[in-house]
Amino acid sequence: MKLTSEEQQIYNGEQGDTLAKIMKSVVRYGEIFDAEKLVPVNKPVHLVTSFGVSMLKPVYDLMDELIENNIQTKLPFTVDPRPVDHANIKYTLPEKLVFKFMYGKQSFYENQLKQVGLKDDNAFTCACYHQEVGNIPEKGDVITWSESSAVVYANSVIGARTNRNSAIIDLFCGILGKAPEFGLLTNEGRKAPWLIEVNTNSLPTPQILGSAIGIKVMEDVPYIKGLANHFANMSTESINDYLKELGAAAASNGAVGLFHVENCTPEAIELGAELIQENYETYTIDEAELERIKESYPILWKKPEAKPELCFVGCPHLSLNQLNWWTDKIAESLQKNGREILQLKTIFTAAPDVVEQFKKDTVQFKKFADTGARLSSVCALMNMNNPIMARKNVITNSNKLRTYTTSRYYTDNEIITQICGGLK
Repeated sequence: MKLTSEEQQIYNGEQGDTLAKIMKSVVRYGEIFDAEKLVPVNKPVHLVTSFGVSMLKPVYDLMDELIENNIQTKLPFTVDPRPVDHANIKYTLPEKLVFKFMYGKQSFYENQLKQVGLKDDNAFTCACYHQEVGNIPEKGDVITWSESSAVVYANSVIGARTNRNSAIIDLFCGILGKAPEFGLLTNEGRKAPWLIEVNTNSLPTPQILGSAIGIKVMEDVPYIKGLANHFANMSTESINDYLKELGAAAASNGAVGLFHVENCTPEAIELGAELIQENYETYTIDEAELERIKESYPILWKKPEAKPELCFVGCPHLSLNQLNWWTDKIAESLQKNGREILQLKTIFTAAPDVVEQFKKDTVQFKKFADTGARLSSVCALMNMNNPIMARKNVITNSNKLRTYTTSRYYTDNEIITQICGGLK
């Protein structure tokens, strides 16, 4: 790799042994992928490691070394959600004991994060790009993020540039203000070897469409045609929410870090079919294919016919627009069914800053709370990693959560039907 004189000085240890180790780690990471140089990082990093797992001693030792040498990221960063929320979720005593064992270093680790550059106490979310949170890159910005659903959103919906890195590499890049240039940071790396033709009569469910795309293309970049035709009567906020859910499913059911939507996403509007590589492959998705994908999902409950015990909505974290949509829909469904409260314990998750903004609308928040729904900023996935919770019959509208846990996937409308109950 070709380094500038300043980068070479850091590499040689002229600014201390710790910075030298950081630079060497980033350089070696880039060289694995044939990066020829480092490029400036324009906006804050976002780390995926937000949980104080006791066994991660090397991480804590590394953080201590940074703190001892007064090393911080150049810009305040955000990090994924906290793994537990005792204030807003009622756990059983066995669940509490397991969580204490699993995440016993949480407070210790959060204190370390603050000392190396964490934005604030509210910076815990997988959706840092929401307006209320404020870690929002612009089109063309080079960033280094590691949360898969945030990576695909930043690349696709915003048009920023980041590879899907590890949290420690992101931290190092944030300290240096530099990232190795390869993959999705390059023009060539952002071209699509797949053309996805969406041939449906109505707007497909984003979680299932994203799942189908991820399973087919894996880590490749898809160029999607026929989808924007269904966006005519949707607000910008709703379109972005749709693409957020699609991307999260594609990133977890496959490893997609970037997708283009014809006539919709920034680079597709600017470059169009120039983004499609020569000798591309085509995948056509119709209603039958979407149904086939949905039916292929395994049911991991001990008794598949059992009734659900818990519902999680918000993986990735919900936007303010989505919180309002869910509030209106569940209140409307309950009234239609002649019921006052949800028939199933349901936890909706959103970023702390989004939750605070939602609560400022006291009328809407009361409408939400009166349904018996719970609102949290927890990571649903980390909750489900608790083996006691994993044995519960959990349902979700998140294809990401379905992929990584024992939870069972249902569409939004199917979720509403289940949590609101039928007619009395």
